Amino acid sequence: MPQSIDELQQRLAGADYIASRGLATAAFLALRMGRPLLLEGEAGTGKTEIAKVLAATLGRPLIRLQCYEGLDIASAVYEWNYPRQMIEIRLAEAAGDATREQLASDIFADRFLIRRPLLQALEGDPAAPPVLLIDELDRTDEPFEAFLLEVLSDFQISIPELGTIKATVPPIVILTSNRTREIHDAVKRRCLYHWVDYPDAARELDIVRRKSPGAAERLTGEIVGFVQNLRGQDLFKLPGVAETIDWTRALMELDRICLDPETINDTLGVLLKYQDDIARIKGSEAASILAQVQADMAAGR
Repeated sequence: MPQSIDELQQRLAGADYIASRGLATAAFLALRMGRPLLLEGEAGTGKTEIAKVLAATLGRPLIRLQCYEGLDIASAVYEWNYPRQMIEIRLAEAAGDATREQLASDIFADRFLIRRPLLQALEGDPAAPPVLLIDELDRTDEPFEAFLLEVLSDFQISIPELGTIKATVPPIVILTSNRTREIHDAVKRRCLYHWVDYPDAARELDIVRRKSPGAAERLTGEIVGFVQNLRGQDLFKLPGVAETIDWTRALMELDRICLDPETINDTLGVLLKYQDDIARIKGSEAASILAQVQADMAAGR
C-alpha cells in the first residue's frame, strides 16, 4: 500500500494515469480508511480507468460489475446452479438413499452456488484483496442500490440458504457514476466521494503524450487546444479525455502532424458522438476554433 499521497500519485503516473491531487487524495484516503470510493463525473474522464490502474499497481485482481437497468442479485451476487441441483435430486431419488429433508439440505450446499462479482470480491484472497469496480451505478435502479448498503457498510452478503458471508479482509471498492440520475444518499454516506472533472490543458497534454507517445508535438498541442475549446461550447455531449486520446490515435493513423480544417471535418465523429454537435462545429466553426488555437500556440499561450 502507498504510504503517502505523493507515492500513490507517482504509482499512478508510472502506469500512465495522471491523477489530479484531489483524486489522488480521495483514493489514498479510501485505501487507508478501508472505505468505498464513489467517483462521479462526465463519461470519459477516467473514473473506470483508475480502478484498473489501482489493481495493476497494487498487484490485486480486478473484479468488475458492469451495471445496467434491470441488474439483479442473480447477475450481481449469486445464483443457484438449478440444472445441477435437479440432476442431483434425480440421482438421489433413483438410488433411493436420501430422504426429502436430506435432499433439501444437500441441494443448497456450497458446491451448487454460482458466484457473481460481488460475492467473488468478498471471498477474495485475504492476503491480496481484490479491487471491486461497481461501474456506472447510476444505470441500475433504487432497489439494487438498497441491496448494496449491506455490502458497502459491512462487507457482507446474506444468503438465506447459507447464512451471512463476510469478507475476511474487505476488498478495495470503487463505484462510478455518470450522474444520469442521482445516487441515493444512503449509498453516498457509506463512501468517500470525489467529482472527476475534465482536466486542464496542461494535464490533458501530459495524458495525451503518455497515451500516444508517437504523436507529433504540434499535433498534440493543437488537439488539446481544440478539445479544451470545445468544452466551452454549448454541446449536447462534451468530449472526454477518452475521446481526446481516440482522436489523437485516429489522426496518427492518418499520418497527420498538424490539424487542418478538412481533417477536422472528416474526423469529428471520433471526437463528438451526436450529429447535432457535429453539425454545429463542422465547417466555419471548426476553422475558427483551429485558427484561435494556432494563434494561441504561436503566442505561447
